[in-house]
Amino acid sequence: MFKFISRQPFWINLIAAIALIVLLIFLFLQSLSWFTNHGSYLKVPSVVGKNVNDGVKYLEDQGFDVVITDSLYDETVPLNTIKKQLPDAGATVKVNRTVFLNINPVVLPMVVVPKLEGLSYRFAVEMLDKSHLKLGDTTNRPDFMKGTVLEQDYKGDPIASGAKVLWGAKINLVIGGGLAQVQISVPELYGLTLQQAKAELEAKGITLAALVPSGTITDTLQSFVFKQNPEATNEDNSPNYIQPGQTMDLWISATPPPPDSTKINLEKPDSLTPKMNN
Repeated sequence: MFKFISRQPFWINLIAAIALIVLLIFLFLQSLSWFTNHGSYLKVPSVVGKNVNDGVKYLEDQGFDVVITDSLYDETVPLNTIKKQLPDAGATVKVNRTVFLNINPVVLPMVVVPKLEGLSYRFAVEMLDKSHLKLGDTTNRPDFMKGTVLEQDYKGDPIASGAKVLWGAKINLVIGGGLAQVQISVPELYGLTLQQAKAELEAKGITLAALVPSGTITDTLQSFVFKQNPEATNEDNSPNYIQPGQTMDLWISATPPPPDSTKINLEKPDSLTPKMNN
């Protein structure tokens, strides 16, 4: 073969070499076109608003690769829905071109509950909105902190700030309604169990503030009140008065206090008077 080539005139070998190079270039370009799908184009369909699974399958069936780039929650869009796509619908691209999708997550994200107690009602509502939460039920309770959030709860149970709930959850608020312009006599709680005392305070709209235990107490609700502030009567044995929404402090012990004739509340129902063991 080499002898055959060497016997040919130079110009013939030159033409053959050029022809071979042209043939190799042609074959290379043809193979490149085949590997890259040169001349094969598709129009990108619209999948915005579709279910994510359906949209991804549809794009892949059309010859596109799919990459999900984001899943930040948008409450204006249904869950598990395609929000945006790139390239946009109608764009002409090559086969196997990648389509990037921005989607809404499959489930609602969790958000942190802010501290609302002590805030004004208006500011608390703003804080709920900024935290992607909703205002649930509101109730008023007599309290000198009028218009202020006294308690916050979720589904009937108290919820502390920092706890996590689903995006859009409803938080219920107890709002201070101010003090009623009425005077009620301070109830005599001496000798009652704490459970009985709480019931009477709640019935009169009085808030239990400090609770001071004395000695070891194993069952707080069944402990006994032996001191209160304010007292039911003053120094000259005249009744003291209080407004609904004001507070009382109670001192409790594990054993009943000794009977005290000066602390007998004649208006107290028998059902609230603890029985003493003989």
